[in-house]
Amino acid sequence: MKLRLLLAIAALLPCAATGPWASAAGNSTWTATERAVLATLHIGGLPPPPADPSNAVEARPEAAALGKRLFFDTRLSANGQVACASCHAPERGFQDGRPLGQGLATGSRRTMQVMAPAHASWFFWDGRKDSLWSQALGPLEDGAEHGANRMQLVQLLARAYRPDYEALFGPLPGLDGLPAAASPLGAAAEREAWARLSAAQQESVNRAFANLGKAIAAYERRLSPGESRLDRYIAAVIGGRPQDEAALSPQEVRGLRLFIGKAQCVSCHSGPLLTDQHFHNTGVPPRLPLEPDRGREPAVARVKADPFNCLGPFSDAPPGAPDACQELRFIADTDPHMLGAFKTPSLRNVAERAPYMHAGQLATLEQVVAHYVTAPDAAVGHSELARPGQHRTERRPIALDAAEAADLAALLRSLSGPLCEASEGHRC
Repeated sequence: MKLRLLLAIAALLPCAATGPWASAAGNSTWTATERAVLATLHIGGLPPPPADPSNAVEARPEAAALGKRLFFDTRLSANGQVACASCHAPERGFQDGRPLGQGLATGSRRTMQVMAPAHASWFFWDGRKDSLWSQALGPLEDGAEHGANRMQLVQLLARAYRPDYEALFGPLPGLDGLPAAASPLGAAAEREAWARLSAAQQESVNRAFANLGKAIAAYERRLSPGESRLDRYIAAVIGGRPQDEAALSPQEVRGLRLFIGKAQCVSCHSGPLLTDQHFHNTGVPPRLPLEPDRGREPAVARVKADPFNCLGPFSDAPPGAPDACQELRFIADTDPHMLGAFKTPSLRNVAERAPYMHAGQLATLEQVVAHYVTAPDAAVGHSELARPGQHRTERRPIALDAAEAADLAALLRSLSGPLCEASEGHRC
C-alpha cells in the first residue's frame, strides 16, 4: 500500500517526467512510473532517524562518545574477550561474516548488520526488542554471546566509566555490599543473588543497566550507509548526473529493471535502505529441519513482556503520551502470518554479507535468487511465495530464466558503499 501510494503521488509530479534532468542520458529508457520507483531507492532520500521517545540521551554527542567506548569494550563479557564489535565488526561492515553468531558459544541465527538501525521499529531477526537501546542489552546477558550479568556490568560502569556515566544519567547506585554477579537471568547462582536484593536495589541496578544500553544506542544511531553505484546510477537517471550513468553495467541495469519489476524484489526491499522493516515468511529452509525456527510468532509475547520495552519502567517515554510507543501499543499479537516470518534485511552492502538468510542457510547471491525462483514450501507457517492451490495465492514464485537470474544477482553486487559514523551537524 505504501509503495502504491508513493508511485501514485510521484506520477502526478511534473518532475517525474520533466524538469532539468529530463534529458539525462538514458532517461528515455525508463518510464515516469519507473523513475518514481527508482527515486524512492536513492540513499539521498533517507531522512534523519526518527526520535526514540524511550531514550532521552540518544541525540547527545557525549552519550554517543560513551556508547562508542562501550561498543568496543571486551570487558562487557564474562570472559573479557567479547565486545559488541566482535560480531558487529566495522571492518566487516558491522557484521561477522559467519552463518551463525559466535560469542562465548555459537548462536542459532546469523548476526544482523548494524545498518542505519535507528530507522527500525523492531530488532533482531524476530523483532523481540522494540528499541535500539533495549536491543543492545539482550546480547550482554545471553550465554552464547557476552555471557555477562547486569550486576557485573553496572560494577564495570562504576569502576571504568563513572564520570561520563554520571554526567549523562546522574549518580550510579551504591554498590557496596552487593554481590559481584547477580541477574534475574543466567546461572542459578546469579538468579539466587538477584533474588536476595531488595526491590529498590534491583530497580537501581536495572536502571543503570538500561542506561548502558541507551548510551550504546546513541552511538549506533549514528551509523549510516553511504552512496553505492546504484545510487550514482539513479542520480544519473533522475537527478541530472548523466556522467554517472556508467556506474552500472548493462547487465546490472537489466537486473535493476527486474528488481523493480518482474522479480518483485522492491515489494519487500523498498526505500533508501532497501527494506520494508517488516516480517515475511518466504519458505527459507530451516537450519534444523526437525526443529524449524518459528520466527516472529513467539517473539511478540517476548517483546510485550520485556521490562525494557518502550512502555516499561526504564523507558523515558512520557507515560500516557498518545504518540509514544505506538508500535508496541498496537502490536498484532494474533497474526498467523508471523509464524515462520523473519525481518527483511537491508540489501545495502549485501555482496559483503554472505552467507544469507536468518541462519546462513544460503551461501551465495545466486542461491538466494534461486530460492525465490524455486519458492519451496515453508517448513512452518505459510510462505508468501505459495503457488496457486496452496495456502496463500496472492504472490507467485518469481519466474526468471537463467540469464535473468544472473542479471539480478549482478545488480545485487552494485549495492555496496561505505558505512560511516555521522557527527554533530553532519550526515553521512
